[in-house]
Amino acid sequence: MLDDFLIRAALAGVGLALATGPLGSFVIWRRMAYFGDATSHAAILGVALALALHVPIAAGTLIVALAMAATVSTLAAKGWAMDTTLGVLAHAALAFGLVAISYVPGVRSDLSAYLFGDILAVSRLDLAFIWGGAALVLVLLVWRWQALLTSTLNEDLAFASGLNPNRERLVLTLALALVVAVALKIVGALLIAAMLIIPAAAARGLARTPEAMAIYATAFGALASFAGLRLSLWQDTPAGPSIVTAAAVIFALVAVFGRVLRR
Repeated sequence: MLDDFLIRAALAGVGLALATGPLGSFVIWRRMAYFGDATSHAAILGVALALALHVPIAAGTLIVALAMAATVSTLAAKGWAMDTTLGVLAHAALAFGLVAISYVPGVRSDLSAYLFGDILAVSRLDLAFIWGGAALVLVLLVWRWQALLTSTLNEDLAFASGLNPNRERLVLTLALALVVAVALKIVGALLIAAMLIIPAAAARGLARTPEAMAIYATAFGALASFAGLRLSLWQDTPAGPSIVTAAAVIFALVAVFGRVLRR
């Protein structure tokens, strides 16, 4: 079954949705959209590092994404203005990565695969990495779910409950770095944040509980993957952007018909 590239692509999309659904919900609740951009853009610098050191691309992107996540988390804990800081870091990381790749000797990389993804080229090894990373993210979020919710709703309440909001923020940053490493092959660095935000934003219009929102976001992400792959096959469009386009259409439909259903 896994010899069919479309089956592998669909499984990769579902694996990505399992990770981005719950994590994207926290990104929405904590207003961390720019945070996702900064971490995902840093993945390009990780690609350059991996190519220069001749290590797996996934390893390079994970290391740099973790470094960016830790940097942002540290700055946030010290009270830096996050909107400006994240804007600078996001675009600087992308620019440094693109420049760094041009200095790697003997490399003629197709950057579009790293910027916009190449889900149709997912191999069995890639599939194992994607599902393994998604499983780690899910285990991490399930383990810290209540603590993360409490810290998200009210940091003072979290302190009173014996929790450390900075530690919970670090858990989210680590999970986000894992998702970036997992998703780079599928939708690319420029579209990772979209898959974190759009399905979760659509789910918010229907869900009545945090758990329901995470489930809806996962379902919408998987549906967007299937629909985007179908669109790509039908119209010969790029697969990664097609998946994000499908997610945007789902968001629009939920925004319109969800309001009607609530009435």
